[in-house]
Amino acid sequence: MPTLKLPTSGGALAAYTTRAPRAFPAARPPFSRIAYAAAHVVPNPLADNDPWLDISIDWERTIAFRQHLWGLGMAVAEAMDTAQRGMGLDWKNALELIKRSVEAAKGTPGAVVASGAGTDHLEAGASVTLDDVIRAYEEQCSAVEKAGGRIILMASRALVKAAKKPDDYLKVYGRILGQVKEPVIIHWLGEMFDPALAGYWGFADHMKAMDIAVEMIAANAKKVDGVKVSLLDKDKEIAMRRRLPKGVRMYTGDDFNYAELIAGDKEGYSDALLGIFDPIAPAAAAALGALTRGDEKTFHDILGPTVPLSRHIFRAPTRFYKTGVVFLAYLNGFQDHFTMLGGQESTRSPLHLAELFRLADAAGLLLDPEKASARMKRVMATRGVEA
Repeated sequence: MPTLKLPTSGGALAAYTTRAPRAFPAARPPFSRIAYAAAHVVPNPLADNDPWLDISIDWERTIAFRQHLWGLGMAVAEAMDTAQRGMGLDWKNALELIKRSVEAAKGTPGAVVASGAGTDHLEAGASVTLDDVIRAYEEQCSAVEKAGGRIILMASRALVKAAKKPDDYLKVYGRILGQVKEPVIIHWLGEMFDPALAGYWGFADHMKAMDIAVEMIAANAKKVDGVKVSLLDKDKEIAMRRRLPKGVRMYTGDDFNYAELIAGDKEGYSDALLGIFDPIAPAAAAALGALTRGDEKTFHDILGPTVPLSRHIFRAPTRFYKTGVVFLAYLNGFQDHFTMLGGQESTRSPLHLAELFRLADAAGLLLDPEKASARMKRVMATRGVEA
């Protein structure tokens, strides 16, 4: 197996020998849990542009990665924060991505895709009003529905600015849910993922905020398929899960504790809508297959080693987790470069990437260790590290 030198926390280089990749058993839905992988986008590295300012997407590779996820039995959550939504991907290109994914899904037996609708084309300035937010949501929801897509109703930075009291959230969500054609997934994204969403639902205290979210969902239960909670706190997710109206799903967005939340307890379980399911899709599909067969031991045996990797990828500042997701896609050959929209490949250090490499290898997720090692050396070389 390949050996290379990687940086360590002591500021030195240490030899690391990779191991054989794990042979994950093939699994196909239906699974006993709904599992959405929030998928990343692949930029075009040959575009003549200014990467911090301009957007150029390699559509062929981007859609091919979605085909990879569908082929494993995963559903795709499109144009979400993993795709750098509002952090490199604007609404114009997000809509094009949604249209292309929905069209690709039509030609793929069993493919499921749901797409983010938010207000990111509206500047979240001090002068924004609730009516502005409502119109922005209406525009994007209408566009997703027109494209034939399912809606994931994303949290709104503009709503944080416009809302003066918790009832303002009830007003906006009630207005939008009253108009959608099909039940949607509500996305509560915590401030650790996006600092501009601090105080969502009108409270900095998550438990008080939860009261408003649950009130809103209960008042509109027929239009809510489920709620995705991304607070990285399993106890808060479980507390909310137990308060949801009958028939409304909890989709875990907890990239720290997903294994135990999906497995569940005597009182229930969480389905999944996770960014980490992008890079660990083969393991996630195999684990879900085992859980569906009633083999919880194998489920944890497969997913357990992925949790340290996920906690590393999503470590603070959590909003930079996309860099780790894309880096693993590069190591595994799903794209030919380690380039991201907005130059976001620079947000993590060589030390961080080295530990990611080791943890991915420990979880059996380097599909071709020789190729992954060669690519790791190239990236380290560009950062002044001779691996």
